[in-house]
Amino acid sequence: MPLKRRFELVYAAETLDHLDAIEGKYHRLIEKTIDQQLRYMPEQVTRNRKPLEEPGPFGATWELRFGPKNRFRVYYEINAEEQTVEILAIGVKERNRLSIGREEYGG
Repeated sequence: MPLKRRFELVYAAETLDHLDAIEGKYHRLIEKTIDQQLRYMPEQVTRNRKPLEEPGPFGATWELRFGPKNRFRVYYEINAEEQTVEILAIGVKERNRLSIGREEYGG
């Protein structure tokens, strides 16, 4: 069985503001899920992890969905050459409204 490549997770400075807008009780879930889902195989497409057809918020090309009712969104970029995953935005999706930090984006 081949060894999984380990990716370094790099958070954009703005993600701290994004987390501040989310209830603190979810911060551990968000941190844990990002680590579990993106540390080793961030480019593997799953039901809740997929490349975006058009660039998403902050120019991201990948999206991770998770949490209660799949309400949390993490937008990220993969640099396979440097083995890094840059977390660009963390948001909450309620129905067709996406909130990242204190801003609302088209759903």
